Amino acid sequence: MSLWPELSEGEFSLGYVDASGIRTRVLSAGTSGDPLIFLHGSGGHLEAYTRNIIPHARHFRTYAIDMLGHGFTAKPDKPYEIDDYVRHLESVLDALGIARAHISGESLGGWVAGAFAARRPNRILKLVLNTAGGLSAIPEVMNRIYTLSMAAVRNADREAVRKRLEFLMHDPSHVTDDLVDMRYRVYTQPGFERAMENILCLQKMEFRTRNLLSEDELRGVKAPTLVVWTDHDPTAPVSVGEKFANLIPGARIVVMTGCGHWPQYEDAPTFNRLHLDFLRG
Repeated sequence: MSLWPELSEGEFSLGYVDASGIRTRVLSAGTSGDPLIFLHGSGGHLEAYTRNIIPHARHFRTYAIDMLGHGFTAKPDKPYEIDDYVRHLESVLDALGIARAHISGESLGGWVAGAFAARRPNRILKLVLNTAGGLSAIPEVMNRIYTLSMAAVRNADREAVRKRLEFLMHDPSHVTDDLVDMRYRVYTQPGFERAMENILCLQKMEFRTRNLLSEDELRGVKAPTLVVWTDHDPTAPVSVGEKFANLIPGARIVVMTGCGHWPQYEDAPTFNRLHLDFLRG
């Protein structure tokens, strides 16, 4: 499961757009169909979706982005709260000339996608919440994510980066050397320790509680919604995914087995099938 070979099966471009002054890295593939945006998780980057881009690009104009402050996107020096991510996503859509899109987000990306669906309902077609944040505040999980993430940045060695990535997987052997190298390159950018502190504000209770998605917000989501959860998600039990599905009108949930927090990577064939069936249905 190397990062890039699967992208060689199709055509794609990798570059930057100006999203209201934020230089934003974007991978795009596909020339027809509705737009589809993939959003990664906390401390992540668009390579979380290298196993999903080309299968979806056969049916959709497909994009994966480095979110605000993440990856190689610009990093303004301020704590990144959910409204900041929502505004940035809207600016990315504007920069790409996209009026409405399918939005699929994992972890933090799911949290942002859910908020976007609630707060910008006229700009979303369908919504996918993949092991999404935004409904729970579990101190042990928050502390674990903060500790592993800051260690990976402060220590600036590949073993610390590997431990952070292994947290995401049910099977740690899925963390390949090139995935470690990719994230190591992200985490050793000048000034990234400060950026990580800004990213991780949502792992602090004061920030997290004021940014959580409200039940009323979720009940107001109009977009057709699929919730994807796993049987070994280290951030929240299946009951949290079920709560998302119960609150959003008409939403349904699927639980993938043998996966941790990155089902789109650990079991890409199953994820792609489920995801495409929903988006094309």
